[in-house]
Amino acid sequence: MKLATYKDGSRDGQLVVVSRDLGTAHYATGIASRLQQALDDWNFIAPQLQDLSDALNHGRARHPFAFDPAQCMAPLPRAYQWLDGSAYLNHVELVRAAGRSDVPERFYTEPLMYQGGSDDFLGPCDPIIVPDEAMGIDFEAELAVITADVPMAATPEQGLDAIRLVMLANDVSLRHLIAGEVETRLGLVQGKPATAFSPVAVTPDELGEAWQGGRVHLALQTSWNGRKVGLCEAGPDMRFHFGQLIQHAARTRRLRAGSIVGSGTVSNPGVEQNGRREWPRGYGCIAEKRAMETLQDGAPKTEYMRFGDRVRIEMKGKGGQSLFGAIDQQVSPLAP
Repeated sequence: MKLATYKDGSRDGQLVVVSRDLGTAHYATGIASRLQQALDDWNFIAPQLQDLSDALNHGRARHPFAFDPAQCMAPLPRAYQWLDGSAYLNHVELVRAAGRSDVPERFYTEPLMYQGGSDDFLGPCDPIIVPDEAMGIDFEAELAVITADVPMAATPEQGLDAIRLVMLANDVSLRHLIAGEVETRLGLVQGKPATAFSPVAVTPDELGEAWQGGRVHLALQTSWNGRKVGLCEAGPDMRFHFGQLIQHAARTRRLRAGSIVGSGTVSNPGVEQNGRREWPRGYGCIAEKRAMETLQDGAPKTEYMRFGDRVRIEMKGKGGQSLFGAIDQQVSPLAP
């Protein structure tokens, strides 16, 4: 099934069930008013939501309405935890190679992960508001999962079993602020403004054969100002699957239902073509593009986002249908 949260003026919105083709929706009123409520009592509430989903998909729902992504908050507008990994090691290797630094060996056996702000997520069409465009505004096209309760010291298998929903993320980064925060070794705060998520979150079964081994084997499409810049395959180059990322997060503490775990920027390695290294799948963040330019030409030339720029992130199934709806955001200045 596919779930979304509609804006209603409150902080947590109204839970709606969305049809498989993203054409219609139905309020889940009477079953659960908020997604967190469903996550807290999943075994009881999820079957009822599934019944409503089946009725909606077969034209039997009582009060369907046209689904509008612009009316969506993040599927989970605020969460107990937002933990973002870096499961695509090509992203790490690429950025570090451009900076002439080696990748520590432990990065190949232990996931990178940071804890981001989770009290104020963005909806898929909400603007990216930044105080100053000189902060180095970047998008990051990612996948993310929402978990059930996860015990401390969980195994990867327990991590996979705890995945309730899958969605897309734009983990917005302010690169010029991150550089200074990394030096403090205390984590990222100012360099990571609010993260945006796709209009809908889907249960893994909605992905069919594309969901294998804790990975989504489909291409993640990224466009910047209407120009396609990334068509990155999310499956084969994901070094750590979502079960392993959840295991890492739960090594010394429990995760509560409603925790969100991200994949990091979806990234594919380059290939040698005519004596020059190229990246035919493109990129999922501008920092990668700048790293590519540095490796090819000695210096970056692509600037970060400016006010008025738009980014669109979407994933389509084998038949060309949008699975999660699109994240479609414009960068805007902070109002005086």
